[in-house]
Amino acid sequence: MILRYILALAAALTLGAASIAAPYSTSPAAPQNGERWRIGYVQSGDYAEYPLTLGEIIDGLEVLGWLRLPTPRPDDLSGADLWQWLARNVQSEWLEFAADAYWQPGNFEAGLRAPMRKSIADRLHGKRDIDLVIAMGTWAGQDMREIGPPVPTVVGSVSDALASGIADSALDSGRDNLHVRIEPERYQRQLRLFHEIVGFDTLGIVYENSDAGRSYAAVGAAEQVALELGFRLEHCHAPSSSIEQSEAIRNAVNCYSELADRHVGAVYVTSHQGVTTASVRRIADIMLRARVPSFAMAGSRDVESGLLMSIAQADLSHVGLFHAETIARIFNGASPRELSQLWVDPPKIALNLSTARRIGFDPPVDILLAADEVYE
Repeated sequence: MILRYILALAAALTLGAASIAAPYSTSPAAPQNGERWRIGYVQSGDYAEYPLTLGEIIDGLEVLGWLRLPTPRPDDLSGADLWQWLARNVQSEWLEFAADAYWQPGNFEAGLRAPMRKSIADRLHGKRDIDLVIAMGTWAGQDMREIGPPVPTVVGSVSDALASGIADSALDSGRDNLHVRIEPERYQRQLRLFHEIVGFDTLGIVYENSDAGRSYAAVGAAEQVALELGFRLEHCHAPSSSIEQSEAIRNAVNCYSELADRHVGAVYVTSHQGVTTASVRRIADIMLRARVPSFAMAGSRDVESGLLMSIAQADLSHVGLFHAETIARIFNGASPRELSQLWVDPPKIALNLSTARRIGFDPPVDILLAADEVYE
């Protein structure tokens, strides 16, 4: 079953790559006024994946020949700091990263979203000096959809663009100026494989009990697969919006500890403001002590930190190049809406053998053969 899964993912990836092919070049091209394309940036809050994804988009644009980075790109900056670094350091005949075209509603502070939307709309419709916006995260994508045309917007790092209302369907964003990467049934595939390998009766899942929180954690996908395969979900609510990240971390860690105390059969470690590079190690330690198998929604980096397994890209370079090619085609005349949104992770399995031994889990031979990354 695992090998069939890998072959299916590979076929889907091939179809996804073919579907984005369009009669638009990805080669550098200047706007008709002979100046440079000016790019703005919106992100939902402080979340590690946002600057990582932005950095990979920049690397993708460099691969395509649109810009040069005279010095190595820092990999430990916040979204705001990275944007300012790009504005100062990117060398390009065709692109400009506008230093003052950066927006963020605090650190996921709901009350700041409406004022931020107004500020963006005033800039886009008033000065009209921004040619494209990169929107990172669910809130950013929702806010840019609400603002609407005319400026092309490329949305990244969204857990579920359909459930969150950013796109109308997998094939249509619903806005001429909007493009968002969509990977159909990504989380359903993760959970089906996890259940096939581990065979749990109960699955713990942590999320903020809000529309955005359920979207980040793919709760709808988990409920669908639970009904389909006959296991029970154990929910734990961990508030994360409009609070300090330290409190969000504390809420998330407490929830995973509570799930371990409930003796769940497995846990699905989902996207959450409180699941960070540092806190995921604490979560992994909790699951190790409780001998509970864990699956990382985010991917290999969390498996390296101690969670049992995942299926995701080892890095974000493939995602970055996908968005970079989309941006390049838009600047070469494509409407964002006409470009394919479909994308599938390169098929990879990551497994932490040390974690498997410590929780008493003996991985099937199939998964050992299929694993691309094995951590000790």
